[in-house]
Amino acid sequence: MANKNLNAAKVAKKDEFYTQLSDIERELQHYGHHFRGKVVLCNCDDPYESNFFKYFALRFNQLGLKKLICTCYNGSPVQGKELTLHFDDEEESLKKAYKVEITEVKDENGDGAVDLSDVQDLLQNDKNVMSTLKTGDFRSDECIELLKEADIVVTNPPFSLFREYIGQLMRYEKKFIIVGHQNAITYKEIFPLIKENKIWLGYGFKGAAAHFYSPYEDIAKSGNHKTNMIRVSGINWFTNLEIQKRNENLDLVCHYSDDEYPKYENYDAIEVSKTVDIPFDFDGIMGVPITFLDKYCPTQFEILGMCENLNLYGLKTKIYTPEECRSAYFEKFGKKGVYDLNASGVLLKGARREKVYQRILIRNKHPQIL
Repeated sequence: MANKNLNAAKVAKKDEFYTQLSDIERELQHYGHHFRGKVVLCNCDDPYESNFFKYFALRFNQLGLKKLICTCYNGSPVQGKELTLHFDDEEESLKKAYKVEITEVKDENGDGAVDLSDVQDLLQNDKNVMSTLKTGDFRSDECIELLKEADIVVTNPPFSLFREYIGQLMRYEKKFIIVGHQNAITYKEIFPLIKENKIWLGYGFKGAAAHFYSPYEDIAKSGNHKTNMIRVSGINWFTNLEIQKRNENLDLVCHYSDDEYPKYENYDAIEVSKTVDIPFDFDGIMGVPITFLDKYCPTQFEILGMCENLNLYGLKTKIYTPEECRSAYFEKFGKKGVYDLNASGVLLKGARREKVYQRILIRNKHPQIL
């Protein structure tokens, strides 16, 4: 799916995008030891369709979970293809929000293994497992009480509410593994948490892109319309659980030179356009792409701030006037307009000023000065 269609979905508050089970398995294999004896909450997950629910229900015993709680917001726009639930009024059930709480998963059919049929039997036959909620909104009082009970939250939250969702997790001091777009890194509510090492990126999606199932025909039509699968680039896992990847140093092979690493006009920092080009022997401030965070090791680098408009981190050395912004636009595009030079790092190319893409400002803690 083109990301412009994802943005359209965000504006329309169309937030039902289902993560593939294979993507969940690929990421969560690195966190297994964190789950033993824990209460796991999937609070944006319809049991009709959620692969997060399926993942934890099928591995409940293997992971040694204490409890699995799954909630959805006002029912599902689709019915599951693998897991079907039984209700007296199936059509009416889709209009309701549900909570599923599991404290035990048995081999109900006696075939020697726990599978989806066992989970389905549990949901159909144990009336204590499933109950209704007023709205299922993660911000509601009833869902906040479930959040308080949880040890770890794992889900794909509504991308239109990502700021608010993260804010709630931090307020209640919860551990989490959640899906979000890399653009969230630049949010003023999110970046300070990354800078302060309160959250970080997980292992990521294959090819730095996720394939979601979407029930919305107008959104999914740009993907595979036969399966409603859509491809979205720049999707990450965000977490605050310790993982091995976080302790792995980035191998630096490039040598610093003035010619190859130009300096910004408005920051006392050099431009490094690719993470692989970070020099091993530079001890000053460097501007790197936001994708650097996928390789970030806090013992190797310090995050100082970000190139942004408001100078939140006090790192700007120059603030451009409106006239300078208009002049830069004319020099670049040959017509009248405003080039917001204050929104990013600026390089001088001859007499012309040009912005770079969004940059994170970092410093190497242990440069190898030759």
